[in-house]
Amino acid sequence: MPIPTPFHDRTAPLCTSLQWKDWGGFHAVCRYGTHLEAEYHAIRQSAGLLDVSPLTKIAVTGADAAAFLSYVTSRNILRLRRHRVRYAAVCDEAGKLVDDGTVMNLGDGHYRLTSASPVWRWVDRFSAGFDVSIVDESESIASLAIQGPRSRAILEQATGEQLPLRYFQMTSVALDGIPLEISRTGYTGDLGYELWCQPEHSMALWDHLMEAGKPHRLLPVGLDALDIVRIEAGLVLQGVDYYSAPTCLIESRKSSPFEAGIGFAVDLDGRSFVGGEALEAESRLPLKWKLVGLELSLPDIEKLYSSVGLPPVLPIEACRTSRPVHQRGRQVGYITSSTFSPILKSAIALATVEGSVGEPGTGLEVEFTIEHVHHRIPATVVERPFFDPPRKRS
Repeated sequence: MPIPTPFHDRTAPLCTSLQWKDWGGFHAVCRYGTHLEAEYHAIRQSAGLLDVSPLTKIAVTGADAAAFLSYVTSRNILRLRRHRVRYAAVCDEAGKLVDDGTVMNLGDGHYRLTSASPVWRWVDRFSAGFDVSIVDESESIASLAIQGPRSRAILEQATGEQLPLRYFQMTSVALDGIPLEISRTGYTGDLGYELWCQPEHSMALWDHLMEAGKPHRLLPVGLDALDIVRIEAGLVLQGVDYYSAPTCLIESRKSSPFEAGIGFAVDLDGRSFVGGEALEAESRLPLKWKLVGLELSLPDIEKLYSSVGLPPVLPIEACRTSRPVHQRGRQVGYITSSTFSPILKSAIALATVEGSVGEPGTGLEVEFTIEHVHHRIPATVVERPFFDPPRKRS
């Protein structure tokens, strides 16, 4: 049964929609109100505050901590400097994805591995021979994400300090006496930060941020709005855009980092790491499957709805329903995530397609159902991310 996060006493009274989900064994808010437009626009126009405490958080310490993380993830963590963060993949021996997340160098031989789902048992099975301590801190660290163009101003007002953090850097500060770690990271593709503290400080941290955020129109945001913005950012989600290899029952549905569109997170530098040999071999071959961005033709969607006397239905909501993708009458892949993007005014999707049709500019067709009748809508392969504002890295 799911348990409450450290912020539950604040999030529960605000969740008037009564829509919750189980995320990693924790209660997580889907949306606070009956409509999520305000939450979406908060992230893109002001700032949103998200309870991300259900993230798996694994502390890795000891003399071999960096070497161990370099072995169980796709990145060379030996090169990760103090107070830096690196996006990484966790793979099985065949080079197929188990999960993706971040590795943080907290300093003094202390590292933190985060992921969307529990991976402690998976990484611990490779610890033999390494001088490391591996502790699951998922319940002992509270975390918030503050995301959006006003997030920096809010944090600087709350802490009384300038935050010259660059993208994927982190620091330690005190906020009204609360020891706090702040990382320049997030899952929205926007300017944003993630905050980490002890659970006993969670209520005070929430209250302090909400008060500092009032002049900036800070709103609490749930996972439904987060799903839209992460698609706009072209960010993959385990269990949706790819499946975790240890629990995937169909071999052909397992994905490597290259196939899932996160090949940039693989350091093929000659070192030995879990899945490294398979990934080295795969890197020399054309991709059989490839995760791409698709832009669907809005005029064609409007025409189809008009042909049956209906206005176009384009809800501001992410869809995780798989849709077949075709080219010249042959299925060449399937959509994994899709949404209408309010800021881009376009229908966009993430899709897994055959590598031969995955180049930007390639014309495809997406299956679309209206009034129980199947149609095909023109779509074009486009570069990811769909939305990439300069402020994200400023």
